[in-house]
Amino acid sequence: MYCPFCRHPDSRVIDSRTADDGLSIRRRRQCPECGRRFTTTETASLTVIKRSGVVEPFSREKVMSGVRKACQGRPVTEADLAILAQQVEESVRSTGIAQFDANEIGLAILPHLRDLDQVAFLRFASVYQAFDTLADFESAISELRTHPSAARPDSTKE
Repeated sequence: MYCPFCRHPDSRVIDSRTADDGLSIRRRRQCPECGRRFTTTETASLTVIKRSGVVEPFSREKVMSGVRKACQGRPVTEADLAILAQQVEESVRSTGIAQFDANEIGLAILPHLRDLDQVAFLRFASVYQAFDTLADFESAISELRTHPSAARPDSTKE
Protein backbone atom coordinates (compact mmCIF):
# COMPACT_ATOMS: atom_id res chain seq x y z
CA MET A 1 0.00 0.00 0.00
CA TYR A 2 1.58 3.27 -1.12
CA CYS A 3 1.66 6.14 1.37
CA PRO A 4 -0.67 8.88 0.05
CA PHE A 5 1.68 11.55 1.45
CA CYS A 6 5.21 10.53 0.41
CA ARG A 7 4.40 7.67 -2.03
CA HIS A 8 6.62 5.22 -0.11
CA PRO A 9 5.69 1.74 -1.42
CA ASP A 10 5.06 0.18 1.98
CA SER A 11 2.99 0.83 5.10
CA ARG A 12 2.36 -0.90 8.40
CA VAL A 13 -1.13 -1.85 9.61
CA ILE A 14 -1.75 -0.43 13.09
CA ASP A 15 -5.40 -1.38 13.55
CA SER A 16 -8.08 -3.33 11.64
CA ARG A 17 -11.82 -3.21 12.20
CA THR A 18 -14.88 -4.32 10.32
CA ALA A 19 -17.09 -1.61 8.85
CA ASP A 20 -20.44 -1.42 7.02
CA ASP A 21 -21.88 -4.30 9.03
CA GLY A 22 -18.98 -6.57 8.15
CA LEU A 23 -19.00 -5.85 4.40
CA SER A 24 -15.65 -4.07 4.51
CA ILE A 25 -12.51 -3.77 6.61
CA ARG A 26 -11.18 -0.44 7.85
CA ARG A 27 -7.43 -0.42 8.37
CA ARG A 28 -5.40 2.26 10.10
CA ARG A 29 -1.90 2.38 8.58
CA GLN A 30 1.38 4.16 9.25
CA CYS A 31 4.11 4.93 6.75
CA PRO A 32 7.60 3.82 7.94
CA GLU A 33 9.20 6.54 5.81
CA CYS A 34 7.36 9.74 6.81
CA GLY A 35 5.55 8.41 9.91
CA ARG A 36 2.16 9.79 8.88
CA ARG A 37 -1.01 7.77 9.43
CA PHE A 38 -3.88 7.13 7.04
CA THR A 39 -6.97 4.97 6.76
CA THR A 40 -7.90 2.49 4.04
CA THR A 41 -11.13 0.63 3.46
CA GLU A 42 -11.06 -2.77 1.83
CA THR A 43 -14.03 -4.52 0.27
CA ALA A 44 -14.35 -7.63 -1.83
CA SER A 45 -15.33 -6.54 -5.29
CA LEU A 46 -18.52 -7.81 -6.87
CA THR A 47 -18.76 -7.69 -10.64
CA VAL A 48 -21.72 -8.05 -12.94
CA ILE A 49 -21.59 -9.48 -16.45
CA LYS A 50 -24.09 -7.65 -18.66
CA ARG A 51 -25.91 -9.36 -21.54
CA SER A 52 -23.53 -7.61 -23.95
CA GLY A 53 -20.57 -9.26 -22.21
CA VAL A 54 -19.37 -6.05 -20.58
CA VAL A 55 -18.17 -6.53 -17.00
CA GLU A 56 -18.84 -3.76 -14.49
CA PRO A 57 -18.80 -3.37 -10.70
CA PHE A 58 -21.97 -4.16 -8.74
CA SER A 59 -23.94 -0.99 -8.00
CA ARG A 60 -26.62 -0.56 -5.36
CA GLU A 61 -27.76 2.51 -7.28
CA LYS A 62 -28.47 0.40 -10.38
CA VAL A 63 -30.47 -2.04 -8.25
CA MET A 64 -32.48 0.86 -6.86
CA SER A 65 -32.98 2.34 -10.32
CA GLY A 66 -34.33 -0.90 -11.76
CA VAL A 67 -36.63 -1.55 -8.81
CA ARG A 68 -37.78 2.09 -8.75
CA LYS A 69 -39.39 1.56 -12.17
CA ALA A 70 -41.36 -1.44 -10.89
CA CYS A 71 -42.43 0.57 -7.84
CA GLN A 72 -43.82 3.55 -9.76
CA GLY A 73 -47.11 4.59 -8.21
CA ARG A 74 -46.62 2.24 -5.25
CA PRO A 75 -46.21 3.20 -1.57
CA VAL A 76 -42.45 2.56 -1.60
CA THR A 77 -40.00 5.18 -0.34
CA GLU A 78 -36.39 5.87 -1.34
CA ALA A 79 -35.37 4.53 2.08
CA ASP A 80 -37.22 1.28 1.29
CA LEU A 81 -35.31 1.04 -2.01
CA ALA A 82 -31.98 1.68 -0.28
CA ILE A 83 -32.66 -1.05 2.27
CA LEU A 84 -33.69 -3.44 -0.51
CA ALA A 85 -30.48 -2.70 -2.44
CA GLN A 86 -28.42 -3.36 0.69
CA GLN A 87 -30.26 -6.64 1.32
CA VAL A 88 -29.64 -7.72 -2.28
CA GLU A 89 -25.94 -6.92 -2.01
CA GLU A 90 -25.67 -8.81 1.29
CA SER A 91 -27.44 -11.86 -0.13
CA VAL A 92 -25.24 -11.83 -3.26
CA ARG A 93 -22.05 -11.43 -1.18
CA SER A 94 -23.09 -14.25 1.14
CA THR A 95 -22.84 -16.73 -1.75
CA GLY A 96 -19.07 -16.22 -1.83
CA ILE A 97 -19.11 -15.74 -5.60
CA ALA A 98 -17.50 -12.57 -6.92
CA GLN A 99 -18.96 -12.43 -10.45
CA PHE A 100 -22.63 -12.66 -11.46
CA ASP A 101 -24.70 -12.41 -14.61
CA ALA A 102 -27.01 -9.39 -14.61
CA ASN A 103 -29.98 -11.76 -14.76
CA GLU A 104 -28.83 -13.46 -11.54
CA ILE A 105 -28.85 -10.08 -9.79
CA GLY A 106 -32.41 -9.54 -11.06
CA LEU A 107 -33.44 -12.91 -9.67
CA ALA A 108 -31.73 -12.08 -6.34
CA ILE A 109 -33.90 -8.96 -6.10
CA LEU A 110 -37.19 -10.88 -6.34
CA PRO A 111 -37.52 -12.30 -2.79
CA HIS A 112 -36.70 -8.94 -1.24
CA LEU A 113 -39.10 -7.09 -3.55
CA ARG A 114 -41.82 -9.64 -2.82
CA ASP A 115 -41.55 -8.73 0.87
CA LEU A 116 -41.61 -5.02 0.06
CA ASP A 117 -44.52 -4.75 -2.41
CA GLN A 118 -46.37 -7.56 -4.21
CA VAL A 119 -47.52 -5.47 -7.18
CA ALA A 120 -43.97 -4.23 -7.81
CA PHE A 121 -42.82 -7.82 -7.41
CA LEU A 122 -45.16 -8.95 -10.19
CA ARG A 123 -44.01 -6.15 -12.47
CA PHE A 124 -40.34 -6.97 -11.87
CA ALA A 125 -40.85 -10.75 -12.03
CA SER A 126 -42.59 -10.46 -15.38
CA VAL A 127 -39.27 -9.27 -16.82
CA TYR A 128 -36.76 -11.40 -14.90
CA GLN A 129 -38.75 -14.61 -14.99
CA ALA A 130 -39.67 -13.95 -18.64
CA PHE A 131 -43.45 -14.14 -18.36
CA ASP A 132 -44.82 -14.95 -21.83
CA THR A 133 -48.53 -15.48 -21.21
CA LEU A 134 -51.33 -14.56 -18.86
CA ALA A 135 -50.94 -18.01 -17.35
CA ASP A 136 -47.49 -16.97 -16.11
CA PHE A 137 -49.06 -14.01 -14.30
CA GLU A 138 -51.88 -16.16 -12.95
CA SER A 139 -49.38 -18.69 -11.63
CA ALA A 140 -47.34 -15.97 -9.90
CA ILE A 141 -50.48 -14.43 -8.39
CA SER A 142 -51.63 -17.83 -7.19
CA GLU A 143 -48.23 -18.40 -5.56
CA LEU A 144 -48.49 -15.01 -3.84
CA ARG A 145 -51.95 -15.89 -2.53
CA THR A 146 -50.92 -19.28 -1.17
CA HIS A 147 -47.65 -18.00 0.31
CA PRO A 148 -48.17 -14.35 1.22
CA SER A 149 -45.08 -12.49 2.34
CA ALA A 150 -44.54 -11.52 5.93
CA ALA A 151 -44.02 -7.92 4.89
CA ARG A 152 -46.01 -4.86 5.74
CA PRO A 153 -49.64 -4.83 4.58
CA ASP A 154 -50.49 -2.96 1.41
CA SER A 155 -51.37 0.52 2.63
CA THR A 156 -53.06 1.61 -0.60
CA LYS A 157 -56.19 -0.48 -0.12
CA GLU A 158 -59.05 1.27 1.60
